[in-house]
Amino acid sequence: MTAPKDEAKKIIDALPEDATYEEIIKELAFDKMVQRGLEDVEEGRVISNEEMKSIIAKW
Repeated sequence: MTAPKDEAKKIIDALPEDATYEEIIKELAFDKMVQRGLEDVEEGRVISNEEMKSIIAKW
């Protein structure tokens, strides 16, 4: 597994040289959200689209 600091460096290095601080933070946050989603899938913490539609319909 890649260390979080190494992964952050890769993300930052992939950005353009003139990337703003805000853009860097957004990219790091986006990557973290994707990683959490993938972990949820691996752990089975997901529901089907039909289940979600049912939940939303009750709102």
